[in-house]
Amino acid sequence: MNKKVRWGVLSTASIGVRKVIPAMQSGHLSAVAAIASRDLAKARTVAAELNIPTAYGSYEELLADPSIDAIYNPLPNQLHVPWTIRAAEAGKHVLCEKPLSMTLAEAQSLLAVRDRTGVLIGEAFMIRSHPQWLRLRALLDEGRIGALRSIAAFFSYFNTDPANIRNIPETGGGALYDIGCYCIQAARTGFAQQPTRVCGLIDRDPHLHTDRLTSALLDFPAGHAIFTCSTQLVPYQRVHFFGTKGRIEIEIPFNAPTDRPTRLFIDDGRDFSGSGIATETFPTADQYTLQGDAFSRAILEGTPIPVTLEEGIANMAVIEAIFQSAESGEWQIVQT
Repeated sequence: MNKKVRWGVLSTASIGVRKVIPAMQSGHLSAVAAIASRDLAKARTVAAELNIPTAYGSYEELLADPSIDAIYNPLPNQLHVPWTIRAAEAGKHVLCEKPLSMTLAEAQSLLAVRDRTGVLIGEAFMIRSHPQWLRLRALLDEGRIGALRSIAAFFSYFNTDPANIRNIPETGGGALYDIGCYCIQAARTGFAQQPTRVCGLIDRDPHLHTDRLTSALLDFPAGHAIFTCSTQLVPYQRVHFFGTKGRIEIEIPFNAPTDRPTRLFIDDGRDFSGSGIATETFPTADQYTLQGDAFSRAILEGTPIPVTLEEGIANMAVIEAIFQSAESGEWQIVQT
């Protein structure tokens, strides 16, 4: 039986309790050994519900536990970097939820911390561990659709609850931080490079003050990417990759279901009616389980982590540039 990495979870955040922790618990290389909350009773309740052996009433106690190998950090966005730093300084590897930070400078500060402490720090873009995205990469590399020249993505949901963390500016709420980051990740994954400049357009909610509708144009050396994301539109998601000889469409790119297979469509472009579409179906999988085991394997065996700190910083650079472009009304150079 393989050795398992003993994970500790910072907070009882909804994404962790509902999705990530149960998924990691079913992994071959990951064991969720402890969870912490600033409310000990809440930590104990969640620990009992999810069969987590240890509950702590403070994050500091969890980080001080010598039996914990790695930390999963699903705290609110403004706390990602501070607690990732503290976890790293405690000698723990860190898988931090996206977006990695609130600013590019914050994200960049993690480089020195990682290099000083020698731990692994990665960003939790679970999509990068899913078979449909791994297959996309293989199809692009083999030239199945010719030269990739354009990417179009859309991601939206509807939520106007002022108490929801996604609608609070101080905690990094809004469409671009929450889901636009996936569209950026999709574009950067497809082109396997960083855009040189971006143009952003943002519509803010007059009461919540978060961006409720954000669109962007990303100028890559190899082509263009466009996306729209929204916190106040009909729930929908899709990504298209257009090449000189065909296109690829990922049906459910970001929230891949765990109760049914996923599909990827490859169109050779022979006509507009879609008669040249080949469908590839992927068995049911939980991308959070795959992400957790991939990170655990990196700790145990030295394999690459799914999304490196450098990649997280690069994604943050694009996010920041889009905000700046929307503010100035001009193209913004993406910092490198």
